[in-house]
This record gives sequence, structure tokens and C-alpha cells, in this order.
Amino acid sequence: MADTYVLVHGAWHTGADMEATAQHLRQRGHTVHCPTLAGNRPDDARDAIGLAEAVDSLAAFVEQHDLQQVRLVGHSYGGMVISHMPRRLPGRVRRLVYWNAFVPLDGECLNDLVPPHYRALFDGVAAANGQAVMLPYPIWRESFMNDADEALARSTYALLNPHPYRTFTEPAVLPQPLAALEIGKSYLNARQDTALPHSLPWHPRLSERLGLFRLVECEGGHELCFSNPELLARKLEEAGRD
Repeated sequence: MADTYVLVHGAWHTGADMEATAQHLRQRGHTVHCPTLAGNRPDDARDAIGLAEAVDSLAAFVEQHDLQQVRLVGHSYGGMVISHMPRRLPGRVRRLVYWNAFVPLDGECLNDLVPPHYRALFDGVAAANGQAVMLPYPIWRESFMNDADEALARSTYALLNPHPYRTFTEPAVLPQPLAALEIGKSYLNARQDTALPHSLPWHPRLSERLGLFRLVECEGGHELCFSNPELLARKLEEAGRD
């Protein structure tokens, strides 16, 4: 059965980074869109954009393309954004799929959900770079691309772009808990993902906030869109179908 997917990238990424995965899904018969959120476009002012603007940009994309019965996939930071869509796009969202993604409660920001050493790093980098943050390469290599060789780690690091820090510090606005939503919810967990330490895990710490949800797991690290897009596509299809 053909479904409609919108792949929502994580921090430091653009929609283009989702295209390899999208192509595998399209080959399986699905319609797939890969928007770039406000804040990660080339000419965006990183100091002027926060979570609210990123949320607005995704809602506008879905409305402008008149998308219906959408499987919304959020990767990492993208989970903060897709969590707002059932309220913003009533009747359009068929299922929320969190792929090693943040699942906020009302009033929580992304920085509330990461270890203290990340918050300290981000604070310092943003203060020195006009409220934009970048990952140092050693963190990218060891924690985000631990399932890839050095060549792939370096070539993908070159694709990253400065990320607006306000999207990490602005709170989610979720009048209804995600666990109370009467729509499908799934969590895709890559078992070797160490972007968050396993002592402060993606699953089950964050996934269980979804209430009733489908758990799908696979091997791999945080950036399967680079290290194994074909596997990622298969697992997203498994997570996204009814």
C-alpha cells in the first residue's frame, strides 16, 4: 500500500540529507517529502529562529502541499517539531514516527532532555558563534557516526550546517500530552545509537512518553540516513504502516 511520508531532519541537517532514505521508500511505492526546517536553510538568520519558527515551517509545508494521511517521521531534534503537528494540522497526521528522537512534555525544551555536558558545550559554542551551534568533529565521529568508517564520517560532517540554538532552548507547547493523542505513534530505536549515552537512553526513557506506541528496533548508530539508508527505509516503513 502506498503511503505519504514526510521525513523531518534533525539538528545540523537539511532535507537533502534525507533524500537517500526517501529514494528507497519511493522505490517501495511511497510518496516522500523531505522539507528543510526554518533555521537550517542557507540564508536563515540563526540568531532569529527558534522552535516556534521551525514548527511553523513544517506546518506550512504540509498545508502548502495539501498533504493528507501523513506519516510524519522526526529524527532526533525533529521529534521536538513533529510533536506539535497533531494540534497544528488536525486531521492530516496519520502517524507520528520518532526515529531516535526527542519526545517532549509540555514546557520542556530539548536542552532539558540531554546530558549536562552537552548543555555546557552548546552554551559555549552558541555564545561564540552568534547563537548558532555546531558539533565538534570528535563527537560526530564517536557518538553520531560510530557505525561508519572514517571516510564516511568526514564526508558527512562536511554536510552539516550551523544550527539555531534557540530551537534547543525554547520550550515545547503541547496542551495535550502526546500519550493522550488518538493517532498512531511509533518509535524506531537504533541499538548502537550513542548520541545520547545509554545511561540516559532514547528508549525507553523517551519512547514511553508516547503512551500506546509501536516499537521498532534495528542495528546501527544515530545517522542511519548516511550509514545505511536502505535499512532505515525498511524500518521506517515498518514503523509507519497501519
